[in-house]
Amino acid sequence: MSIRLTEEEMRYMSLFERMTESVVRDCVERDETVVFVVESGEMGKAIGKGGANIDRVRRSINKNVEVVEYSEDEKAFVANAFQPAVIENVEVDDEEDGGKVAYVEVNESDKGLAIGKNGENIETAKQLARRHYEFDDIVLS
Repeated sequence: MSIRLTEEEMRYMSLFERMTESVVRDCVERDETVVFVVESGEMGKAIGKGGANIDRVRRSINKNVEVVEYSEDEKAFVANAFQPAVIENVEVDDEEDGGKVAYVEVNESDKGLAIGKNGENIETAKQLARRHYEFDDIVLS
C-alpha cells in the first residue's frame, strides 16, 4: 500500500530526520500534533537523551510531537501506535467480507489514554494501521 504525504508532512519528515538523525517512515499531522513513524530500533535516537530531540523538533515546528516505532509485525505496530498506554494483547481478525480488524486489549487504567482527547489517539492509531497494514478498524476492549 502506498502512503500519500502532503508537502507539509514531507517537510516535517525531512526536518525530523535532520534534527534527530533517525529514519522516518511516515508522518501524520493532526491539529496541533505531528506523529512520526520511525524505523524499528530508532526510538532512542529519535527521542534523544532526556527527550532533547523531541523538544528541539517541537520548538522548531511549534507543534506537539509524538513518535511511533515501526514494526514488521502488524500486531506489534498496532500496539506501538498506542504507546504509552499499556497494551495487553492484540488479535487480528480477517473478516468474511475481506476486511481486517485489530482487537486491542488495553489495561483498564489506560483506556482513556488509548482513546485520547476527543478520540484523537485511537483515530491516529487507526489511520497508521490502515496506511501500513490495510486494517479497516481497531476495536478497544
